[in-house]
Amino acid sequence: MEIDLKQANQAMAHTLGNTLGMEVKELIDGQVTITMPVDQRHHQPYGILHGGASVALAETAASLGAWKLAQKDNKVAVGQEINANHLRPVQSGIVTAKAQVIHHGKNSQVWEIKIYDEEKKLFCISRCTLAIIDPLQLRNK
Repeated sequence: MEIDLKQANQAMAHTLGNTLGMEVKELIDGQVTITMPVDQRHHQPYGILHGGASVALAETAASLGAWKLAQKDNKVAVGQEINANHLRPVQSGIVTAKAQVIHHGKNSQVWEIKIYDEEKKLFCISRCTLAIIDPLQLRNK
């Protein structure tokens, strides 16, 4: 069964993505778009978007995209590494993450994620590497 937009948003129930107000807007092979509000819940002490919230948004976008590609082989995707450069501050509004696969291998995927403010200004760029594994590997031993 192929993952669709509704299933992706349902999968975020009771997760950090839901807590932060993320909403999947586009989910196609190799590309994901997710929005997130920015309000006081997302701020660091200086009243701007916490970098960790941007990274959580980036990893959520990459993970959902990787999951969509991996599920075709009955695999799942789990994060291995992520980095981010915060280019300018954001205080409020809705931000949009656009994730694009840049490597789709059998055992790993690499995604580039660009996050924009409401004025479509790039304020964060991230790269995320995900391991592609058998879901049985996630069971407690």
